[in-house]
Amino acid sequence: MMWSYVLLLKTRELAQFLNGKKRKIDLTNPSYKIERQDTDEIRKKILAIGYTEWKKMGFSKGTLHYMKQNAKGNKPFTLNAHVRERLEIWDEC
Repeated sequence: MMWSYVLLLKTRELAQFLNGKKRKIDLTNPSYKIERQDTDEIRKKILAIGYTEWKKMGFSKGTLHYMKQNAKGNKPFTLNAHVRERLEIWDEC
Protein backbone atom coordinates (compact mmCIF):
# COMPACT_ATOMS: atom_id res chain seq x y z
CA MET A 1 0.00 0.00 0.00
CA MET A 2 1.26 3.48 -0.75
CA TRP A 3 1.79 5.84 2.18
CA SER A 4 -0.51 8.44 0.63
CA TYR A 5 -3.35 5.90 0.65
CA VAL A 6 -2.61 4.87 4.25
CA LEU A 7 -2.72 8.55 5.26
CA LEU A 8 -6.03 9.01 3.46
CA LEU A 9 -7.57 6.00 5.22
CA LYS A 10 -6.30 7.09 8.64
CA THR A 11 -7.54 10.65 8.09
CA ARG A 12 -11.01 9.33 7.21
CA GLU A 13 -10.96 7.10 10.26
CA LEU A 14 -9.99 10.02 12.50
CA ALA A 15 -12.73 12.22 10.99
CA GLN A 16 -15.34 9.52 11.60
CA PHE A 17 -14.14 9.14 15.19
CA LEU A 18 -14.26 12.90 15.81
CA ASN A 19 -17.76 13.13 14.28
CA GLY A 20 -18.98 10.32 16.52
CA LYS A 21 -19.58 7.86 13.68
CA LYS A 22 -16.97 5.48 15.14
CA ARG A 23 -16.54 4.58 18.78
CA LYS A 24 -12.84 3.82 18.66
CA ILE A 25 -9.85 4.50 16.46
CA ASP A 26 -7.00 2.18 15.51
CA LEU A 27 -3.75 3.91 16.48
CA THR A 28 -1.38 1.05 15.77
CA ASN A 29 1.67 1.82 13.67
CA PRO A 30 1.37 0.41 10.16
CA SER A 31 4.07 -2.10 9.36
CA TYR A 32 5.96 -2.03 6.12
CA LYS A 33 8.81 -3.81 4.45
CA ILE A 34 11.27 -2.14 2.15
CA GLU A 35 13.11 -4.36 -0.26
CA ARG A 36 16.48 -2.80 -0.91
CA GLN A 37 18.24 -3.25 -4.20
CA ASP A 38 21.34 -1.27 -3.38
CA THR A 39 23.53 -4.01 -1.98
CA ASP A 40 27.30 -3.68 -1.89
CA GLU A 41 27.52 -6.27 -4.67
CA ILE A 42 25.25 -4.24 -6.96
CA ARG A 43 27.17 -1.05 -6.17
CA LYS A 44 30.47 -2.76 -7.05
CA LYS A 45 29.05 -4.08 -10.33
CA ILE A 46 27.84 -0.64 -11.36
CA LEU A 47 31.16 0.99 -10.51
CA ALA A 48 33.07 -1.72 -12.42
CA ILE A 49 31.19 -1.32 -15.69
CA GLY A 50 32.92 0.76 -18.33
CA TYR A 51 31.09 2.98 -20.82
CA THR A 52 31.81 0.69 -23.78
CA GLU A 53 30.31 -2.33 -22.02
CA TRP A 54 27.40 -0.22 -20.80
CA LYS A 55 26.70 1.01 -24.34
CA LYS A 56 26.74 -2.58 -25.67
CA MET A 57 23.92 -3.34 -23.20
CA GLY A 58 21.87 -0.58 -24.83
CA PHE A 59 22.15 2.18 -22.24
CA SER A 60 23.14 5.80 -22.61
CA LYS A 61 26.14 7.51 -21.08
CA GLY A 62 23.76 9.60 -18.94
CA THR A 63 22.21 6.49 -17.43
CA LEU A 64 25.65 5.14 -16.55
CA HIS A 65 26.60 8.45 -14.95
CA TYR A 66 23.38 8.50 -12.91
CA MET A 67 23.85 4.88 -11.78
CA LYS A 68 27.50 5.46 -10.82
CA GLN A 69 26.55 8.55 -8.79
CA ASN A 70 23.96 6.46 -6.93
CA ALA A 71 26.44 3.63 -6.41
CA LYS A 72 29.04 6.01 -4.93
CA GLY A 73 26.58 7.62 -2.52
CA ASN A 74 25.38 6.29 0.81
CA LYS A 75 21.71 6.80 0.06
CA PRO A 76 19.51 3.84 -0.90
CA PHE A 77 18.44 3.58 -4.53
CA THR A 78 16.32 1.31 -6.69
CA LEU A 79 16.94 -0.17 -10.11
CA ASN A 80 14.48 -0.48 -12.96
CA ALA A 81 13.75 -4.08 -13.90
CA HIS A 82 15.44 -3.79 -17.31
CA VAL A 83 18.60 -2.33 -15.73
CA ARG A 84 18.71 -5.09 -13.11
CA GLU A 85 18.24 -7.77 -15.80
CA ARG A 86 21.06 -6.39 -17.93
CA LEU A 87 23.35 -6.13 -14.92
CA GLU A 88 22.73 -9.81 -14.25
CA ILE A 89 23.52 -10.66 -17.88
CA TRP A 90 26.72 -8.58 -17.74
CA ASP A 91 27.75 -10.44 -14.61
CA GLU A 92 27.44 -13.79 -16.42
CA CYS A 93 29.67 -12.71 -19.34
